[in-house]
Amino acid sequence: MGLRDVLVPERTDTAATTRIGIAGRSWPWWMVVLGVYLASRVLTTVFMAGMFVVATAEHWTFASPRSNPDFFTFSGSWDSSYYKQIATQGYPTSIPTDSDGNVEPNAWAFLPLFPLIARAVMVVTGLGFYPAGVIVAVVFGAVAALLLYRLVASVVGATSGLWAAILFCFGPLSFVLQIAYAESLFFALMFAGLWAAMARRYWLVIPFGVAAAFTKPGALAIPLMLAIVFVVRLLRRRRDPSGQPFRRRERIAVVAAGVSTAVAGLAWPLIASAVTGFPGAYLQTELSWWTGFVGRVAFIPLTPWFMLTVKYASVFGALLVFAVIVGFVWMLTRPSVRALGTEVIAYAASFGLYLFAVFLPQQSLFRLLLPLSPLLGAPGLTHSRRARSIVLGAGIALQPVAILLLWFLGYP
Repeated sequence: MGLRDVLVPERTDTAATTRIGIAGRSWPWWMVVLGVYLASRVLTTVFMAGMFVVATAEHWTFASPRSNPDFFTFSGSWDSSYYKQIATQGYPTSIPTDSDGNVEPNAWAFLPLFPLIARAVMVVTGLGFYPAGVIVAVVFGAVAALLLYRLVASVVGATSGLWAAILFCFGPLSFVLQIAYAESLFFALMFAGLWAAMARRYWLVIPFGVAAAFTKPGALAIPLMLAIVFVVRLLRRRRDPSGQPFRRRERIAVVAAGVSTAVAGLAWPLIASAVTGFPGAYLQTELSWWTGFVGRVAFIPLTPWFMLTVKYASVFGALLVFAVIVGFVWMLTRPSVRALGTEVIAYAASFGLYLFAVFLPQQSLFRLLLPLSPLLGAPGLTHSRRARSIVLGAGIALQPVAILLLWFLGYP
């Protein structure tokens, strides 16, 4: 199997994806996707509100207590307090340390775009941070669902696009689409950047990729994806000169987009150090969250997964990591996934490599895998009634389980 066999996009007729047939009628695609999104938010809100009412009545201890435990602060648990601090007070000008000089968790681990948008909503509406943060999350969650449909449908058709959106909206951790976290905004920006690359509008990738780089870590997957696309298109053109052209202006656009988004993706650590005067401020802040799992350690790329699994499972942990890597590569080479095209595969491989290279796997891993949602559009899943029903049913059933575990026993 050659590179060209693995990474060949199959564009579908755009007109065929603009309307979706339901119950004998044809509807605009955006209306259907927004209907799906609205239904999913109603369901998740029922789950969250039900859990909140029961927990309040029974005086359960929240994993992340708040001074005013209303439903909006309940929807802004965990690290949302850092986003609130950024939105209302800005970033600290110094890095907090303990008595031994070790960096403690602080707001520099969180990027500024989400709290800035939330702050703008606060100013316009007069709302507090948590309601404003929920509004921002819900709005950009809808944008993310719409973009996910478009980028999947543009390659493998409306059925796959719609089911990708459905499974995304009703997934086990889809509550992140309506809590005061940066996830929704990040999904929307990453999906927009991927869609622009798929449409070969490479200059348009730049604003989305740069904005994503200041929303959450992980945006470096975009320049790596562009590098892969550049190589694949160049090899394909040389192998088949009569095929699709890869003109000089497109090459310039790909390189410019890749360099711009890479620089943006690497900028925040430099900004954190410059403002605080603390070398390695961002990296040391991120490592402060690792101490409960692996103690005080030095960061070495490509080792965190082994570091954690070997600590708790010795050689079997290392074998598990190798198995996960092999399984992920195997999945990306399946014909059904390959049908999603060069850009989606390159994007998924790049984001997977990012997580493996820098992230310490723990309970947040499942949330951090959500940018890989374009893979939900693989026809092998979306065109199988049984498979998609199982995945949808499991997603809905696991939502209250995830809420119970993450609100009262741990953090997402």
